[in-house]
Amino acid sequence: MSKIGKAFEKGKAFIPFITCGYPDLETTAAIILSMAANGADIIELGIPFSDPTAEGPIIQGANEKALKNGVTTDAIFDMVRSIRGKTDIPFVFMTYANVVYSYGAEKFISTCSDIGVDGLILPDLPFEEKDEFAPICRKYGVDLISLIAPTSSNRVAMIAKEAEGFIYIVSSLGVTGTRSVIDSDLKPIIRTVRENSQIPCAVGFGISTPAQAAEMASISDGAIVGSAIIKLIEKYGKDSPKYVGEYVKSMKDAII
Repeated sequence: MSKIGKAFEKGKAFIPFITCGYPDLETTAAIILSMAANGADIIELGIPFSDPTAEGPIIQGANEKALKNGVTTDAIFDMVRSIRGKTDIPFVFMTYANVVYSYGAEKFISTCSDIGVDGLILPDLPFEEKDEFAPICRKYGVDLISLIAPTSSNRVAMIAKEAEGFIYIVSSLGVTGTRSVIDSDLKPIIRTVRENSQIPCAVGFGISTPAQAAEMASISDGAIVGSAIIKLIEKYGKDSPKYVGEYVKSMKDAII
């Protein structure tokens, strides 16, 4: 079992997301360590991209500001290297296929392995095209995380059978962002996943409150939160590690 899979053995997993380099990489590093200290089980590290098609306005804005500040993939790799000795929490990069292509897939994925990044999420990579990256990921021991959405319908079983690490269940149609109500019926999707895979699944997109996290974790193996955390960083800037840590603790406490 991979390190990501093992993170789910302790119970329901809380998986926070952060856009690397927003507001700066020094603050990003402090936030990551605060998340780890406050109960996060896996941390998603967003590598900024100029056209993040799966993201709503909150995370899009963080991407734009990070890129405007001159954040690069190499600088993010260096930041991860610098904090890897301080925490052994699993890290997953979330970015777009073009970022990996332009860097060089083998170079990118082998670097992930070298610096202790355990998984990769590429939301714009169709399941049918995953063999562009999957063999390289296997070669270097990096889990290529599959996404399943309400529109996946008859492809759910097929995706689940080949999944690695964990399966990212997209809670609703559209882009990321906080939602007052998550009204998709995910139970049939999760039931099909369970029938076809031993890999854990976690729900993301739209979760912002402890009650929502508890609800989603009750039908799956964990909850993923991004936009609500970026909102806190937007509000508190360089002081945000403390507030993000408190938020992560409240979410983790809600799903245990």
